[in-house]
Amino acid sequence: MSDPGDELKRAADVMRQVHERCVWTQAMTHEELVPYLVEESAELVDAVETGDRAGLREELGDLLWQVLFHAEIAAHDDADPFDVDDVARDLAEKMTRRHPHVFAGETAETPERVLELWNTAKAAEKRQRTSVLDGVSHAMPSLALAQKVLGKGAQVGVGLELVEAVAAAEAIAADDPDVLPESEEELGETLLGLVAVARAKGWDAERALRSAVRALETDIRGAEQDAEPDPFGR
Repeated sequence: MSDPGDELKRAADVMRQVHERCVWTQAMTHEELVPYLVEESAELVDAVETGDRAGLREELGDLLWQVLFHAEIAAHDDADPFDVDDVARDLAEKMTRRHPHVFAGETAETPERVLELWNTAKAAEKRQRTSVLDGVSHAMPSLALAQKVLGKGAQVGVGLELVEAVAAAEAIAADDPDVLPESEEELGETLLGLVAVARAKGWDAERALRSAVRALETDIRGAEQDAEPDPFGR
């Protein structure tokens, strides 16, 4: 049996050889690779959600190839070169910092405590950020983005009226169980129904949700500006 990491090193070596000898590979840029990265990520999600173990193994490999590909392109950058070893080193150092209960003597007996330690370490690393929204990628699908921004808003007390509206609807649902979905499956059907309504009315469901998220982000940034300065810089 090979030592852990041997095949990973072999894959990185294959990537280097391909880049040296393949003119198509040599011509690719980070930007041109993005559609492939998105596609491979989506195929990995499909494999996870369908329970396809063989597909999961293959798609993890395809996604790893994208990481190696980007790192190889970066290694040939004249202004700021770095390679896959640099990427792996940075990752190992970050994960060591983010898991002080594993590497630095902290104690975490619950998943909640683990997340607290993670967020504390992350906040220390990202001191230059001025908003809870900094670092949120708008390249995410609108539903994922909405869920992310709602979570960020909760940190500064914004968007709570949406939670209150849900609570009120749940109170109504006590008398009428059909008011709110009671499972992820029912939620999916409800969302699909809303998209069907949008389609029937000629509305763009994606644009509508992104517009609502942008409005929520404006509210979050406004709340942050109105808040009292934290003397500890948090």
